Amino acid sequence: MRKILFTLLAISLLSYCTLGAQSGQDVLQDLRVDVVYLASDYLEGRETGKDGEQLAAEYIADRFEEIGLSPKGSGGTYFQSFDFQYSPNPHGSNGGEARTGKNVAGYLDNGADHTVIIGAHYDHLGYGLFGSLNAGQPAIHNGADDNASGVAAMLRLAAYLKQGKATGNNYLFLAFSGEEMGLFGSKHYVGNPTLELPSVNYMINMDMVGRLNEEKVLAINGAGSSPAWKEVLEQIDVAGISAKTTDSGIGPSDHTSFYLKDIPVLHFFTGQHSDYHKPADDAHLINFEGLKDVTDYIIALIEKLDDQGKLDFTKTKEEDNQQRPARFKVSLGVMPDYVYQGEGMRIDGVLDGRTAAKAGIEDGDVIIRIGDTEVTDIYSYMEGLSKFEEGDKTIVVVKRGEEEMEFAVTF
Repeated sequence: MRKILFTLLAISLLSYCTLGAQSGQDVLQDLRVDVVYLASDYLEGRETGKDGEQLAAEYIADRFEEIGLSPKGSGGTYFQSFDFQYSPNPHGSNGGEARTGKNVAGYLDNGADHTVIIGAHYDHLGYGLFGSLNAGQPAIHNGADDNASGVAAMLRLAAYLKQGKATGNNYLFLAFSGEEMGLFGSKHYVGNPTLELPSVNYMINMDMVGRLNEEKVLAINGAGSSPAWKEVLEQIDVAGISAKTTDSGIGPSDHTSFYLKDIPVLHFFTGQHSDYHKPADDAHLINFEGLKDVTDYIIALIEKLDDQGKLDFTKTKEEDNQQRPARFKVSLGVMPDYVYQGEGMRIDGVLDGRTAAKAGIEDGDVIIRIGDTEVTDIYSYMEGLSKFEEGDKTIVVVKRGEEEMEFAVTF
């Protein structure tokens, strides 16, 4: 019955997604169907331990089977369960609610000595009772970009590699749950791996890859976790994509769990946006052409590394990093554009009712000074914020187009 329901739903989604689409674009069609299903109201936001998460896990397992991947979960299945305590208040005194989440694992065995892990988390925020930036009543948070886009990208890579491409490694495809609550799924996997971790060559993580901007800037984190990364990335020329790299192997997504096990990692990310962790993050806002371009880029990377053997691991120096974010007690209430490559800190979204919105600062403004601090990038922006406390007043200077504008703000 479950497979019949999936088939009927896929047919209805297919007819919806192909309206206005060019014929023959099978990759785009598959990406659309995967995102639209995973980000549909049927799944009620895919909250870990809830029915929607179970439906999403079953869908991903069915897609793995359809592609031809072998089960690599527990007990000969595609699933790896993990238990955790859920509390809507992580600082509360009670122990929380006992829940069970599921990772989904599919394996492509090429008979190679090493395995590449390709992962993406599939859980999201349910009705937004935990981690939401929604100011209104509880509502389904469909998480189309966060992270149905990453799962769809992972499935596209699986289908491509299953065709016998880049056979110098085996491939383990991992869909993690519990990421939004604290990387629960990936932490559980590295503590209970279904293959020997020393055999892992490197790990690729895709989290929020569905909003490639017009400038085609792709953020790639973890580029310092192997000496091989930057040299190879400089050789890739796909669809006009420009890579913006950071070195650290530690970040708020599942690649961190693997980096901490001395595995080279890369995290692909197309940037923050004003719909992040809100009910508005829906499938119709996904840039599917851009999503295809991102997967083409990752395919080019995998193919260039195919005959290079096992990559060396390098520990990145978070503690000594001069670009470590400063500690600060105030916020402007804006979402930075993490893939902006110009001078200053471009704003991707202004939160309603917060400091910047009250002052008249808008989406797309580029902050170039906070008080006496010149802002050249996101790190100097954070450094500027660190000098203020609640109740302080200052002047924020922005560029709006070619015009410089000053705004008086009160934190």
